[in-house]
Amino acid sequence: MKPRQARVRRETRETRILLSLNVDGRGRARVETGIPFFDHMLELFARHAVVDLTLRCRGDLEVDAHHTVEDCGLALGQAFREALGDKTGIRRYGTGFDPRNPFTGEAYVPMDECLARCVVDFGGRPYLVWRGLNDLAYARLPAEWKQQDGACAFRFGLAREFFQAFANEARCNLHLELLYGDEPHHVVEALFKAFARAVDQACQRDPRLEGIVPSTKGRL
Repeated sequence: MKPRQARVRRETRETRILLSLNVDGRGRARVETGIPFFDHMLELFARHAVVDLTLRCRGDLEVDAHHTVEDCGLALGQAFREALGDKTGIRRYGTGFDPRNPFTGEAYVPMDECLARCVVDFGGRPYLVWRGLNDLAYARLPAEWKQQDGACAFRFGLAREFFQAFANEARCNLHLELLYGDEPHHVVEALFKAFARAVDQACQRDPRLEGIVPSTKGRL
C-alpha cells in the first residue's frame, strides 16, 4: 500500500515549523516546541493515535505561547490532509464506542476524575465544537493556578486554539467535550488522548472499502 506520509514546512514572522508525519506509524514522537507541557501532549497524541510524528517549532515565546500552539495545530492538520490524500478506503469516522457499528466515531477517555469525549469526521468540512469547558475558562482561573505549573500556564484556551487550527487545516469536523473533571493537567490530557483515539480509528483502512471513497458524493 502507498505510504501515508507528509512533510510540512511552515515559516512566518511568528513561527518556524518543520513537521513530518507517518499515519501508519508505531506511535513514535520527537517534539520540540519550547513549551514542555505542549510537547508532552503531542507526544502522547502520537502514541495513542499510533502515528509517527517529528515536529520542531521555533516560535515567538517571548510574546506568548499562542502563535506556537496555533501554528503547530495548522501544520499537523495540513499534514493529515496531505497524508490521507483522497481518503480512499478509510473509515472516515473511526470505529467508535459500539464495536458492532464501525461508523460511529466516538472515543471516550477517562483521566482520573475527568472524562472526555471526541468525535471526528474527516469529511472535508472544517468545524470545531468545544463543549464543557466554559466554567474552566482562563479568565476564571485563580491567579495562583496560573503560576502553579505548566498545565495551568498552558490554559484551556490554548488547547482550543490548537484544535481549531487542526480542524481548519485537516478539514474535519472535530467535536470535543469535557463531560466532567476539573484538574487542569487531567482535563487537557484527557482531551488530547480522546482526540488521538478518534483520529486513529478514523484514519484506519477498512478492507470492505478498498478502492472506495467513504462518501455518497464520490469525493471528500
